[in-house]
Amino acid sequence: MTDPSRAIEEGTTETRGDAHTLRYVLRLPQPVEKVWTALATPDGLRGWLATAEVFEPRLGGAVSLRGLGGGRITAWDVERVAEYSTEGRGRVRFHLEPGAPEGTTVRFTHEFEGELRDPGWRARFERLLKALNA
Repeated sequence: MTDPSRAIEEGTTETRGDAHTLRYVLRLPQPVEKVWTALATPDGLRGWLATAEVFEPRLGGAVSLRGLGGGRITAWDVERVAEYSTEGRGRVRFHLEPGAPEGTTVRFTHEFEGELRDPGWRARFERLLKALNA
């Protein structure tokens, strides 16, 4: 099992007025194809983030994640970039890069406005690690 303390870099926060950007870097031993499945398919998302009640895997496609709200897929480049914008929760982006030797680096960004709060991404990423290792 991947050690979360080594796989998940501490997140950073940038604030400008009422707008916030959270960033994390995940270094995962799994290949891009397996990580993409976890981040960009209904079955994969259900395993660690939320049930996708609606999921149209294409740029502009509808997405509705239980507990996180509905919105659109605002960036989509298969096995490279998945970005979801949801009403009231902002925009989350997963940018995948092949790592060495066969792993994957995920550059994660969450942009939102309003009160700065901890949206629980670290705990979610720990669930992602467990799902990938299952």
